[in-house]
Amino acid sequence: MIVSLSRYAALTCLLLLSPLMAWQSFALAAPVKASQAAELKNRFRIDYMVDNLTLVIQRDYGSAPVVVVLPDGSKWYSNRHPQTVKWVDGIAADMIHIEKPMAGPWQLLGQVTEGSTIQKVSKLDIEVQPLPQPLFQGERLKVTARLLGDNLTMRMPGLEYMVEWTSRFTSQHIAGDDNFATGTIIVGAYKDNGEDLDETPDDGIFTGAQNLEQPSGHYILNVTARNNVFEREYVMPFELSKQPIKAEMAPNNDPLKGIWQIQLSVDETQVLLAETHFEFELVGPAGLQLPIILQDLTSAEQVLYLPKVTEFGSYRVKGTVVSTAVGGREIVLNLPEMFFNLIEPPKPGPSAEELAEQAAAQAAIEEQIAKDDAIFWIVTVNGVLFLFGIVGIIVWRKKQSLAKAMAAAEERLKQNPPQEEKPKETELESLDLDDIDLTMPDDKS
Repeated sequence: MIVSLSRYAALTCLLLLSPLMAWQSFALAAPVKASQAAELKNRFRIDYMVDNLTLVIQRDYGSAPVVVVLPDGSKWYSNRHPQTVKWVDGIAADMIHIEKPMAGPWQLLGQVTEGSTIQKVSKLDIEVQPLPQPLFQGERLKVTARLLGDNLTMRMPGLEYMVEWTSRFTSQHIAGDDNFATGTIIVGAYKDNGEDLDETPDDGIFTGAQNLEQPSGHYILNVTARNNVFEREYVMPFELSKQPIKAEMAPNNDPLKGIWQIQLSVDETQVLLAETHFEFELVGPAGLQLPIILQDLTSAEQVLYLPKVTEFGSYRVKGTVVSTAVGGREIVLNLPEMFFNLIEPPKPGPSAEELAEQAAAQAAIEEQIAKDDAIFWIVTVNGVLFLFGIVGIIVWRKKQSLAKAMAAAEERLKQNPPQEEKPKETELESLDLDDIDLTMPDDKS
């Protein structure tokens, strides 16, 4: 197949291999039929006048990325290709953007889905459903977006994994708005997986659920769809209004009765009172989950009495309300959670008779304690005195024995006085000089 585009138009050429029903009932000019695609063995030709090219290739789920064979026989892989080539490989598809592609026959090698067709589009774009006005805080909102090729919805399995959708709110910083100091907030994403608010997977319709639990005020919505091949952006200014319906826990002057009430208020300038219906759930101790429905409102200001609770502990009330805006738009609002506590009352005090009995019992206990203390101290003091007495007797007897021994020794000294000895020096003095032999001994021959 020869793809020819004017160089001066600078249009993007997209060769899309997808199931026969991938584009639903949309018909494109000169598509190659499945039989022809099989005969061509995933071959195609690029004209020398093409400035850039984008390939979107559907392959078997979980298979490896395709290999691109150029006219000169060289090969490109998802992880090895020129810097001018941008490549995104998903679970079941490849998206390849080529600047100034080589003219001639090209070939794709890989597990390309059987029965695929080659189609041509000139540009990629996104279509985002604008946010309604007025838009209220806490509203459950379903919005959609599409990836377009030549203003037709692109649809193929695995596309959801190849495109990243991001939704942001940016405050316009208008004085007086609650969001004056708020910056940029990521509030959601768009998915085509058949979960949550998305109806059907892989139908080309991406569904987003915006988190509208944000301060009220003027914002700018920024929705971005991007991958390594392309990036598209949608911008819209809008205002997030305060909830037109309020539910607040009313003060309870007698909480011991276990009856609580919610004060409901509806702004009839914003919503229709006759088409406003409440649904609450009372959650409490012991696994309590009690639904409470209020369908018919008699006035814009009304009190809702909750069922009587008997279990002591903490309770919370979760609520949603469905209504119709004055302009006719159906809305669902998530109300802020409410809390209350059922506290166990203090027990009544004792009677006079009970107080007297308690006083008597306390006096008896104190008297017994005093007796026990007295006996303890008497025994203790007597024991200490007894010990001191024994120690004193022992000491006194030792003193008596010592005194008798000293008296007996003194008596013996008096009877046998000690004799004086003559000093040895007197013996020397009594010696006569004549008695001393002063001769020297004879020398031995």
